[in-house]
Amino acid sequence: MQKDDARPDPGPPADSGQRLPAVSSSKEVTDPKPADFDLAARCRDGDLDAFEQLYREHAGRLYNLAYRMTGETADAEDLVQEMFLLAHRKLGSFKGESSVGTWLYRLGVNLCVDYLRSRQHRNSRATESLDDERGHGRAVAAAPTNEMTLTRLALERALAELPERYRAAFVLHDVEGFGHGEIGTMLGIAEGTSKSLVYKARLRLRQVLTQDRA
Repeated sequence: MQKDDARPDPGPPADSGQRLPAVSSSKEVTDPKPADFDLAARCRDGDLDAFEQLYREHAGRLYNLAYRMTGETADAEDLVQEMFLLAHRKLGSFKGESSVGTWLYRLGVNLCVDYLRSRQHRNSRATESLDDERGHGRAVAAAPTNEMTLTRLALERALAELPERYRAAFVLHDVEGFGHGEIGTMLGIAEGTSKSLVYKARLRLRQVLTQDRA
């Protein structure tokens, strides 16, 4: 069986303007606050209460990121623990150029991407398209967004069904707001490949979600 990524892809057509229902982003966009400097300094000095506060404030957001990137609860939980262990070691590099939440988020994204890359080498799990699995090349009917009254939970479940590369590109672009150039750098792929993966992920999500409603 031939995989989608086995041959060059012409890429997606021009943006049709159709979007799936929004999933809230875990991306932190606020400017640094004086409290961030104080909290980071206390953590660097070994204040366990300060580190517990850092965990309480940001663990939920980072778990959402890790779960959407990996599609696995256990993997997401492990990654969150690794994120905070890494943060503890790297707090000395926090310069206050952004909020501590943004700094943690970037650490988290990089850790998730590294994890997915290593898992691709270890894991020979099939990544055939949902088209092949569900219809052997059957055309996907892209339902208009305004007809898809979907719950956020349904979209989260559909995300977990996507092949790894598709899910990572979709989450980074449509959920977390990164540009295709940034995604290409993070995932080690061409910018055009990122566009193609996101486009295919949207189609597959529509197919899964539409079938779930049938």
